[in-house]
Amino acid sequence: MPFNVRFTPLALTAVLVAGSAAAEGDVNLYSSRHYDTDERLYSDFTEQTGITVNRIEGNADELIARMQAEGANSPADVLLTVDTSRLQRAKDAGVLQTVDSDILEDRIPANLQDSDNQWFGFSQRARIIFYDKNDVTEPPMDYLSLADPKYKGMVCHRSSTNVYSQTLLASVIENHGAEAARDWAAGVVANFARDPEGGDTDQLRGLVSGQCEISIANSYYFARALRTDVDGVTAEVDRIGWIFPAQDAEGAHMNLSGGGVAAHAPNRENAVKFLEYLASEQAQEYFSAGNDEFPTVAGVPLSESVAKLGEFKADEVNLSAVAQNLPEAQKIFNAVGWK
Repeated sequence: MPFNVRFTPLALTAVLVAGSAAAEGDVNLYSSRHYDTDERLYSDFTEQTGITVNRIEGNADELIARMQAEGANSPADVLLTVDTSRLQRAKDAGVLQTVDSDILEDRIPANLQDSDNQWFGFSQRARIIFYDKNDVTEPPMDYLSLADPKYKGMVCHRSSTNVYSQTLLASVIENHGAEAARDWAAGVVANFARDPEGGDTDQLRGLVSGQCEISIANSYYFARALRTDVDGVTAEVDRIGWIFPAQDAEGAHMNLSGGGVAAHAPNRENAVKFLEYLASEQAQEYFSAGNDEFPTVAGVPLSESVAKLGEFKADEVNLSAVAQNLPEAQKIFNAVGWK
């Protein structure tokens, strides 16, 4: 099975050969986080600990499949990926192991870690409702309201195959039940301005271009447009309003980025140290400053671009429980015709 994997300059060799002995003082990281700003995280960890980070980047599903194929000979020590659904997928695939760490237990909120301590969340993005202030005077104030018939023909959204879509629906199931979730999904489909397409930035561009008047995207895509020039968004950013949904109910859904120790980690001790570093004050601040994300550790200062979004109530639903609803979420998507 071919893998589209990018090898970064941090790797000591061009290829990590499965079954080869890992050098002492290394941690071998498989990551589907594709942000150049994460380089700072790895270099700071090495500077603090003397442990060299050897990194392989690739699509999350490909990396999980690779770890399965490598089995006990896998050189992977840590898997980092984005979204609760992928973290759960890695756990279900048997490529992670339970970690006993007082640091991780104390610093990472219980609802942002796996019930068996196989994965932990290190950064978050709020799933926000955006709207065109020129056309929408009464925007939906929660996710369920996106299904209100008064918004017919106004909503842009990503496809049902996208993990952000899947996890959001899984959280609706957890918070409101499967029947309400099905009604919601059907109502949103009825309100689509166009067939689902593109990424989160494309949903924001849809507002600017006039394709739709309401959309959903993760907060860091918008915060990035406030901080730097994002084509098709920044020039018209003042016309985009935003709502942190369900502030009088469960709160805004949080999309998680996290990781765990590989099931056959040859450098297990270093792998745990790496995860503990990601929960440190320094690393948590950098998730916000470097990639416009929200830290998972309480009390960590936010970057200017993230702070501009304002204070809000986050949904504290247990994401490990949400992950169990993913199969049901996909069934609902299929049933209501959400492409």
